[in-house]
Amino acid sequence: MGTSESWQRPTVTPRIITGDPAGLVGFLKEVFGAQGEIEGERPVEMRFGDSLVMVSDGGGVHADTPAFLIVYVDDTDAAFARAVAAGAAVQDKPDDMPWGDRRATVRDKWGNTWQIATSRH
Repeated sequence: MGTSESWQRPTVTPRIITGDPAGLVGFLKEVFGAQGEIEGERPVEMRFGDSLVMVSDGGGVHADTPAFLIVYVDDTDAAFARAVAAGAAVQDKPDDMPWGDRRATVRDKWGNTWQIATSRH
């Protein structure tokens, strides 16, 4: 996502700091179909549908706190399978929740937890 694109950023934008931005960007593209490209030193702006998550090496900012993010997808089982194939550790296999969502949880090799869900509302 280049800076020349016309798109309004959300008021709050999560940023994941990692020692391997390129690897995490590749994981996000492969598993969730996120869009975004590495452009020099600036944080990568990864678009997930109508959402934005920044990924960077921190640029001197140190954060030892991994992220916990919920990503709504069209097919929980397919995204879960892609995540596992991409090396994510299974925390919870896909299951139907009492409130109607189908949900699974994985942890990527960078320590981030991804709750993958499909809304059935």
